[in-house]
Amino acid sequence: MYDIIYIGGGLNYAGAVTAAKNGLKVALVEESLSQLGGVCLHKGCIPSKMFLHFANTIRTSHESIFKGTVSLDMSALIKKKNKLILAATKAITNQCKNVDLIEGKGIITAPHTIKIGKKEFKGKHIVIGTGSFPYIPEGIAYNGNDIITSDEVLTMQTFPKEIAIYGSGAIGLEMASFFASNGIHVTLISRHKGYLKNAHPLIQSAMEQELKKLNITHLPNQPIEKAKSTSRGLHVTFEDGSSKYFEKLLVATGRSANIDCIDTNLIKTEQSIQTNEHFETSLCGHYAIGDCNGKLQLAHAARVQTLYVTHKILGKKPNMVNLDHVVKFIHTLPMSYATVGKNRAMLEQENISFKESIVPLSHFTASAFHNATNGSMIVYTDDQKFILGAEILAPNAEEHIAPVAMALAGEMDTPLAQKTIMAHPTFSEALERAYFHL
Repeated sequence: MYDIIYIGGGLNYAGAVTAAKNGLKVALVEESLSQLGGVCLHKGCIPSKMFLHFANTIRTSHESIFKGTVSLDMSALIKKKNKLILAATKAITNQCKNVDLIEGKGIITAPHTIKIGKKEFKGKHIVIGTGSFPYIPEGIAYNGNDIITSDEVLTMQTFPKEIAIYGSGAIGLEMASFFASNGIHVTLISRHKGYLKNAHPLIQSAMEQELKKLNITHLPNQPIEKAKSTSRGLHVTFEDGSSKYFEKLLVATGRSANIDCIDTNLIKTEQSIQTNEHFETSLCGHYAIGDCNGKLQLAHAARVQTLYVTHKILGKKPNMVNLDHVVKFIHTLPMSYATVGKNRAMLEQENISFKESIVPLSHFTASAFHNATNGSMIVYTDDQKFILGAEILAPNAEEHIAPVAMALAGEMDTPLAQKTIMAHPTFSEALERAYFHL
């Protein structure tokens, strides 16, 4: 009998390590221990951001002040990526020294009972963190060769001459930036009209302009009905009856929750594992964190959820997790989009009275050599001048949004925020100015 069994070795490992350090008997079940650290480390945010980091150098090298040409050696990048991930996996494994690591697919068959192959394990508490997998729409014949997901991009040894990307969410936009920055012709196919449909209209327009600068061809309102490999090449048929041939199709239409670890009707599932505000399932003592609960598919959200659940089991009465206060971002080039708290779309939908402050980055000289003249910082407050949230389009927006996340956690109002003196010359000055306009 374990005190806690964690199923899934992604960010769930953070909870397992914490529980073990506090003296509990803990097991962590992972289908493949070589994948300890989860999708983020092995097939998601770590390698993708690494790829974008080096792609930005290629993008910058195209500017007229540079002579000659530079290209990215994909095979060398893959080796560098693999070495980094191997080291990180080893470090995580070392952190789990007081955790029983069990390799295999864990299935919950009854309350407090997990079956792995023919063996059964018991746990007073069970924390499910089985993550998600790429969603492939019906009609698309995924083969891992010319119809791929981001998983295959992160092992790609050579570049295609051109690529189509289906989906304009976080994965689609990031991958479009990566390929286009490396000089690969990108056709971005989306089911909707524009980009970042829930972002401020000013940022939506700016993102469209930025992607045009990268020479990305956009096919809006073009849902794919069928895609398959043929003797003439990859054939894509759209819902309107038109069709095109492409060299490769990257499917980036979102991710689906892994819920096949549930083999009992005592835990309710729909498209994901259903949980309450404490991330507890319909079965007492059984929790689901991260992508598999369908609340927010972000690694840092999974981490804070597993730590909350673990501290709750330990009786430490942790603060409730406000998922609105989790930073969300899309790492495009040359600027990223980041948001935290309430944005304009949310405030209007919830009929909340608000004031917004918009500061264009073009007001700052540094924007000229950072390719950020289309960028902006937008901060929202309520009638009492308390900060409600922000949206940022800027180089490294995910870093610039951090002070706003802290302001939300500290329930800060603008008179207090205005006491902050930001460094010059930085884009954080735009945030300082946004506070003074409220």
